[in-house]
Amino acid sequence: MAIMSAEHSEDDTAGFGLSEASGGHRPLPGTGRSRVDFTEFELALAQVLVADKHLDQRQLRHCQRVKKKLSEEKSLLLILQELGHADRPLLLRAMRKCPVKLRLGEMLIQLGYLKLAELRSALSIQKECSEHKSLGQVLVENHFLPEGRLLDVLSVQLGVARVEPQFGKINDQVLRNVTPRWCRDGMLMPMKLYKGHMVIASVDPLNQSVRDYAVKVYGSKVVLALASKRSIEDAINAFESRQRRTTTQKNSSGSSEVVMLADSILADGLVAEASDIHIEPMASQVRIRFRCDGVMLPHKVIAREHLDALISRLKILAGADITERRRHQDGRIVFEDPRSGQNVDLRASFFVTIYGEKVVLRVLSSKVEMLNVEELGLPPRGIETFFNDVLDTPSGIILITGPTGSGKTTTLYSCINYLNSIERSIITAEDPVEYLVEGISQCSLNSKIELTYRNTLPYMVRQDPDVIVLGEIRDNFSADAAIQAALTGHKVLTTFHTEDTIGSLLRLMNMNIETFLISSTVVSVLAQRLLRRICPHCAKPYKPNSTELKRLGYNPAELEGGNFHLGAGCEKCRFSGYKGRLGVYELLVLNEQVKDAILRNASSYEIRRVSFETSEMTTLLEDGMLKAYRGETSITEVLRHLPRIEKPRPIKEIKRLTGSK
Repeated sequence: MAIMSAEHSEDDTAGFGLSEASGGHRPLPGTGRSRVDFTEFELALAQVLVADKHLDQRQLRHCQRVKKKLSEEKSLLLILQELGHADRPLLLRAMRKCPVKLRLGEMLIQLGYLKLAELRSALSIQKECSEHKSLGQVLVENHFLPEGRLLDVLSVQLGVARVEPQFGKINDQVLRNVTPRWCRDGMLMPMKLYKGHMVIASVDPLNQSVRDYAVKVYGSKVVLALASKRSIEDAINAFESRQRRTTTQKNSSGSSEVVMLADSILADGLVAEASDIHIEPMASQVRIRFRCDGVMLPHKVIAREHLDALISRLKILAGADITERRRHQDGRIVFEDPRSGQNVDLRASFFVTIYGEKVVLRVLSSKVEMLNVEELGLPPRGIETFFNDVLDTPSGIILITGPTGSGKTTTLYSCINYLNSIERSIITAEDPVEYLVEGISQCSLNSKIELTYRNTLPYMVRQDPDVIVLGEIRDNFSADAAIQAALTGHKVLTTFHTEDTIGSLLRLMNMNIETFLISSTVVSVLAQRLLRRICPHCAKPYKPNSTELKRLGYNPAELEGGNFHLGAGCEKCRFSGYKGRLGVYELLVLNEQVKDAILRNASSYEIRRVSFETSEMTTLLEDGMLKAYRGETSITEVLRHLPRIEKPRPIKEIKRLTGSK
């Protein structure tokens, strides 16, 4: 499913082509004889960046010097990103204004989304196709790049806005003159009225016949924006589903009270974007709570007499035994989200307590679009190291570690998304499969039919994989299987439950894995946590107090210039002061010195000291402090969730090590 890119929001006037045409830029002042190192497009783009004051002459000359010294050819756009002068969203905005236009493949190479060899391979596949396919189709279908990235670049090339229709956010007035059939026939989805123009999502916004089709209903003031076919189809399906539901409600005499109660609890949980829904029996009442952004929040209380009927209804939906009330049970519910009309998977757990059965429903996001590795929140130098020294290595084990609910699965699938290409065979064993990925072989384990790690792993190796993904290392057998797969030349990605990076290595040692096997197979360990992000709608400046400084080991002078904030609480964040979450990371890449310390069975203190001195590793606490210093999260969150094994280094030193500004 496509996502709204940060650089093209629906409220961006220029994005919908409704703003006045921008004036011409002044000629770029001379920058010396090395000017010829830049192509015509790069010179024009630099002119836009300078005119908009995103780049100055000193930075441009620096880029020219770097370009001349590089042994391999690199575009100005890549150099700007690597030097920290610009990011991709800024460059995409500048490319919209650039008078020199490029073809799609050239734009993808300039931005670093594709390599020249990959483009040539895609063009070769395109020529060999029996049916005509666009280059974009070939690139996405063969996993050269994600569809979201392609659409971001296409929107720039075509000069149209990039949108994602979300049916739950579309006003009913927008759809009153159309039907799902009309939307499907034109592959269109009306989205909103913007400055007197109707914004409509389309897979082909420059097609005149499509525009004429829309004009017949909405008049001449129509703006077609680019969206993926899948996102438009999802919105149309939701439109159809709502119409069916409305018709059913009109024709039926009404649902029973318990059915309506169960549906309302599930619907409210989805609206609140809860990761878990808790239904908890107590002595005189039943409490319902939602886990939002990792924290339990009260929702409502219902009468005790409704419990048995509610549990029975949920068991029927989950396929559990309604007559069994003495044993714990599991099940799966497929629930239709009333906002979007899409089916949502819920994993149900029924747990017997002294007051009755408690139910926890875990919301599984099987259709959520995976993040790119760059979007996880790793610092600039950490991203570079993670790509070059971890993901791009041919073999070895990559461990992603942290407690339950720390975002390990999201990170794991971001790595899979990066590695997924036509040239690689990827196979997984998961319990259960949480994200569905096209182009890889996924196996969902099931202990009831003895489809376990022990029975599955031997068969995985015989499938000729390049990359093996294990949902989790749980015991000695799965740890040993991962080691053996790495020894035979496979790249292995897996998750682990430990406190930090060094703890993962020590736990492997305690599982009786030989130290020489650990040092020769483990490439890196990435530890992570999720902290709540300060709500942008109610954030207020804040100065850390003496107690917080003492607990962190800082003095006030060391945190001078910090942009510390706290959320005051508002309706947008349910008065919690936080909205959304961000990742905090600790990346350890095993170099020779760290491997030597493992071989010597060194203590955790010694391994940590060697990692600090030789691999420039920053801790979870240090990464959290840097994000709090920038106002992204609070010191309270840092103290609550991050291990404080030793005093963090000064902020200036952390910035230097991470390459952050």
